[in-house]
Amino acid sequence: MRLRAAAGAVLAPYVLSRALVLATLVATRHVFTTLQIARPRPTIDGLLGWDASWYRDIAAHGYSGVAREGLRFFPLFPLVARTVAYLPGATAGFGVLLVANVSALVLGFVVHELALRERRDLGFARRAVWLLYLVPPAFVLVMGYAEATFMVFAALVLMTLRARSWWLAALFGFLAGLTRPVGALLAIPAVVEGWRRRDSRAIVPAVAPVAGLLAYLVWAEHRSHDFLYPLRVQEDPTRRGGWVDPVRAVAHAVHELFVGDHVSAGVHAVSALILVGLLVVLARRWPLSYTLYAAAALVVALSTRNLDSLERYALATVPFVFAGADVIADVRWERIVLPAATAGLVLASVLAFTGVLVP
Repeated sequence: MRLRAAAGAVLAPYVLSRALVLATLVATRHVFTTLQIARPRPTIDGLLGWDASWYRDIAAHGYSGVAREGLRFFPLFPLVARTVAYLPGATAGFGVLLVANVSALVLGFVVHELALRERRDLGFARRAVWLLYLVPPAFVLVMGYAEATFMVFAALVLMTLRARSWWLAALFGFLAGLTRPVGALLAIPAVVEGWRRRDSRAIVPAVAPVAGLLAYLVWAEHRSHDFLYPLRVQEDPTRRGGWVDPVRAVAHAVHELFVGDHVSAGVHAVSALILVGLLVVLARRWPLSYTLYAAAALVVALSTRNLDSLERYALATVPFVFAGADVIADVRWERIVLPAATAGLVLASVLAFTGVLVP
């Protein structure tokens, strides 16, 4: 019965989100062809555009087959995709897309279960899943990105921590640290839950995400000869840029919006305000472990001059999805927000596939 309820909540938005993103890509390509305008690179690459092309190349050739800056992409996701590519007739690109979309499907079921464990409310769990798949940045869950895989591990960490399954939480935390550098932030809810329950065994899941991060940094040093290179390379001005305080970062985005230097600056400025509001919701209605984890993730995401990908980083922080589901608890809000989010998903996909918005 529980699995049937989860399937009913997950499958419809999962299929819908993929249909919308693929239809948007086809329509975008058709417009450029009809107007006889040269297609931008993201339009050509499609679901394997932007960072997905790096994951595909790493899956195909390993880190030795890409530029040194490719070390900023952590290994677990492309390693799994490389394994899939060994199947007869499969390619690295197929492997990356398959792993990303299977992970996204699994993610829906995990988020549904976690929501039920926290709230015992099928309506809340359903809203969380629909938001997960239909908010504007969710188009990256269709592309060959590591976000869905990371989010599965992150949600499982939260679930097992709350159940005091410390060793399972440690395993999932370690895998999260090998998937994305922000996986190390999962040490925060582990510390909070261990402190709350006065259980010294929580030190294991508190250390595991950081251990996953360090394990990759140790391995990568043999090529970069710089232990922190996979993290420092993100400070390039063409990527995240140098570290600044979050207030300055948001003020800079607002300034760019009004001077017209950056089309997506307004999106990032509005997103930052929405995320602060969702953080307040978490602080009022959710466990401290969820709130501090989301706060740390938001500070890291905002502590850069370039706020590109802010929305993707926020989506990858599962508690923000739950806060959003809380906000639309009233059916009147749900009927407004979900269609608006769906329209935003289509618009964000168009902007990403035309090179205007950086996923």
